[in-house]
Amino acid sequence: MLQPPATSATILIIDDQESNLRLLERVLISAGYQAFVSSTDPLKAVDLYRQYRPDLVVLDLHMPMLDGIGVLERLNEHMPEGTYVPVLVITGDLSPTTKQRALSAGAKDFLGKPFDPLEVVLRIKNLLEARSLYVELQRQNEVLEEKVAQRRYELEDAQLEILERLGRTAEFRDDDTMQHTQRVGAISARIAEALGLPDDLVKTLRLAAPLHDIGKIGVPDNILLKLGKLTQDEYDVIKTHTAIGARILSGSTHLLLQMAEQIALTHHERWDGHGYIGGLRGEEIPLVSRIVAVADVFDALTHQRPYKDPWPVDDAIREIEHQSGQQFDPQVVSALRQVLEEAAAEDDDLDGPGSRSGAPGPRGQSQATRLPTADESGSPARGRITRR
Repeated sequence: MLQPPATSATILIIDDQESNLRLLERVLISAGYQAFVSSTDPLKAVDLYRQYRPDLVVLDLHMPMLDGIGVLERLNEHMPEGTYVPVLVITGDLSPTTKQRALSAGAKDFLGKPFDPLEVVLRIKNLLEARSLYVELQRQNEVLEEKVAQRRYELEDAQLEILERLGRTAEFRDDDTMQHTQRVGAISARIAEALGLPDDLVKTLRLAAPLHDIGKIGVPDNILLKLGKLTQDEYDVIKTHTAIGARILSGSTHLLLQMAEQIALTHHERWDGHGYIGGLRGEEIPLVSRIVAVADVFDALTHQRPYKDPWPVDDAIREIEHQSGQQFDPQVVSALRQVLEEAAAEDDDLDGPGSRSGAPGPRGQSQATRLPTADESGSPARGRITRR
């Protein structure tokens, strides 16, 4: 609800003639206005404006030291963008040139001297009503913007939840904890930070990486969950999950899903060019995919799978470092080592269960005695760490 201008407005009056100030004050008081401040010194106008934040300025035009045009220019420099504080110029100079100069400088109304008290009150009332309407509109816009922002936040939150649940659809079949994708996202983000990548890219990677294996929903269970060695034909089927995932995620205009599509398609490429499915080599492989490749294998090694027990972290990082320059980008491997060292220093349980070297495996055996070999992983290529 709009406030009555006569009871809520603060008015600043600048006029070098004391008699004019007293007259204007009496006129305002008789009209019901109580909050006003006045000065005969135009050099104090800006300080008074900053101190009292008036709703209206009544300004004389011809004054010594600084005229009304100069005062207007200084006030404009201190008025925040988007504010509306009307200025009523009262002057004895009624020439068209003077009026044009005042209006061009920002005055909203122009009144000649000597003035009619009733006309002054009506002009002030109209200007304050305009300001009150402007302030109310601005307030409503702010409320609307808050509602829009809240709805946008809710929509984005729902979209992120959908993406998270989509990422879980693949791991639901071969990860009893259903946390692999989220861990890969978190580790990928930490590696990206260690590499000094921009915050926006790190955040997007954190959300896109969990979708890296979405294509596994297209791989039959008898192959995906097979405990024994994969045949060449079965391994060829496993490899199709990259193309399937890319097709699922393709065609989006959203940066996050575009990155997810790129990762899904290329996160099994190798630094030495012997990966799949495109045979990309070195920096031909997108950096985000090189990061996810390391994070994915590290998490797969250090956590339970239907076809393997978890590796100790020390063994996993040694094996990944052994593959540096072959399967993995050496800089990304170094960044993973940095992340693990920082996590250890902060006592951050980055790696979850089974993260200590030599810890007992789920069957009471030393985990180190149950490490699958490259052949047991199902890969026909020498040096492949795990079935991914």
